[in-house]
Amino acid sequence: MKHQFIIAAPNSNAGKTTITLGLLRLFKKKNISVQPFKIGPDYIDPKFHQLACSSVGVNLDLFMMTPDEINQNLRAYGKDMQVNCIEGVMGLFDGAQKDKGSTADLSKKLQTPVLLVIDAKAVAYSVAPLIQGFVNFDKNVSIMGVVFNRVGSSRHYKILQEACEDIGVPCFGYLSKLKDITIPSRHLGLNIDQIEKFDVVIDQIATELAHTLDWKAVLDASQCCDSLLNITTDHTIENKQNYSKKIKFAVAKDAAFNFIYPQNISAMEALGEVEFFSPIHDRNIPDCDFIYLPGGYPESYLKELSSNTSMLDSIRNFAENNGQIYAECGGMMYLGKSILSEQKESFKMVGYFNFDTTLADKKLHLGYRTSKMPQSTFKGHEFHYSSLINDKEVDIDAVVLNAREENTNTKIYKKNKVIATYIHHYFGTPELLLAFINHFHIKN
Repeated sequence: MKHQFIIAAPNSNAGKTTITLGLLRLFKKKNISVQPFKIGPDYIDPKFHQLACSSVGVNLDLFMMTPDEINQNLRAYGKDMQVNCIEGVMGLFDGAQKDKGSTADLSKKLQTPVLLVIDAKAVAYSVAPLIQGFVNFDKNVSIMGVVFNRVGSSRHYKILQEACEDIGVPCFGYLSKLKDITIPSRHLGLNIDQIEKFDVVIDQIATELAHTLDWKAVLDASQCCDSLLNITTDHTIENKQNYSKKIKFAVAKDAAFNFIYPQNISAMEALGEVEFFSPIHDRNIPDCDFIYLPGGYPESYLKELSSNTSMLDSIRNFAENNGQIYAECGGMMYLGKSILSEQKESFKMVGYFNFDTTLADKKLHLGYRTSKMPQSTFKGHEFHYSSLINDKEVDIDAVVLNAREENTNTKIYKKNKVIATYIHHYFGTPELLLAFINHFHIKN
C-alpha cells in the first residue's frame, strides 16, 4: 500500500522545505522507504531531498512535462517506495498564470491531498480564517490538515490547535522555533559541499518532529494510491526501447556543473551510454559522440576551470572537429571566451563562442521558457544572474516565449554542431531527446 501527499504552504519561505526534509529524514530513520519529488523546475531542493533520505529528488512540472511524462516519473521513481512525498512550489495557488501549473493544480490532477505548512512566527488564533480561506478557496483541492512551523511555545501551539479545532481542520503537530536551521532556497552559488554541511541540521529537524508531529497520522490521512493521472501510458521511463544507434554521451558533472534533471540522464541511457566527467579535475573529455554541459556554479570555480587548460583544449578541439555539444546556462558561459567575476576579474574559458560573460552588476533573469526551434518545440526555464557581453555570435531562428506566451530576448546559439543557451531545457524522454539531437544536423 502506497501513501502519497503534497507539502504546500500559503506563501514562499513558510517552511515547506524545512518540514519536507525533516519528514524525509524521519521516515528514513523509521525504515519507511520514501521517494521525494519537487514541483517546479528548481534544482536545489532535490539535492537537499537526496541528502535527507538518500533517494534522488525528482522534479514534477506541469509546464515542462506532459501528464504522461509526470505519470512516467511517478511510476519509475516511486514504484518500489512506500511513500511518495511531493514538495510544492511557492504558495499553494501560485502558478505561471493564476493557478495554472501550481501546486494546487497538480494536487487536483493527481487527486493527492495537501499537508499545509503554516508559518506561526507572528500569528495565533488569527490563523483560523487564513486556513479556512485556503480550505474553501477551491474545494477540488483536498487539504488533509496542517502543520505549524516556528512555534514559540506549548501555549502558543495550544492556541493554534484551538483555531484548527474551531474550523474543523486536522492539526498534525508543529516544529518549534529552532535556532540555526535555515535552509537556503534557490540560492545560486550554494555548492555541493555546502549542502552536505546541512546534514546535521536535517537530523535536528527530524529529531524534533519525532516528538512534536504525529507522522503516523500524516500517513493515515494521505492517499493510498495505485492510480496516477487519469490517462493511459504506453511505457515508463525506465523501459529502454531498441534504438538503431547507440550514442555515447559525455556529461559534465562536478561541483561546477550539476544542475541536471535525472530524467534527462535516463533518456540518454535509453539511447546509449552515459559517462560523467569533471571539467575541474579531468584532463580530457571521454570518448563520446555527444557532450552535455549543464548549468551549475562555474562562477564559484573560475580559477580551477580556467587553469585546467588541457580540458579547455580538449573541449574546444572536439567542437572544432564537428563534435556535438549542448551547453546550457553555466555550460554556455564555459564555452565563451571568458567569465568576469563579481570582482571584475577575468578568467579565460574554452573560447569557442565569441562572447564573454559577466557576474558584475548582477541582474536576475527568471522564468519558464518555450523554445520554438526550426523543427520542434521544447520547454524549459531560465534562472541566472550573469549576462553576456561583447556578444558577436549570431543566434538561430528560434522564438522563445515566457509562460504568458510573450516574446523574450533569450537567445539560442548554434555554431557548427554546438548549441548553447541560457535555457535549462527538459528532454526527459528518449523521444524528446532525439528530437532535440536532430537540430544539431540542421545547417546554419
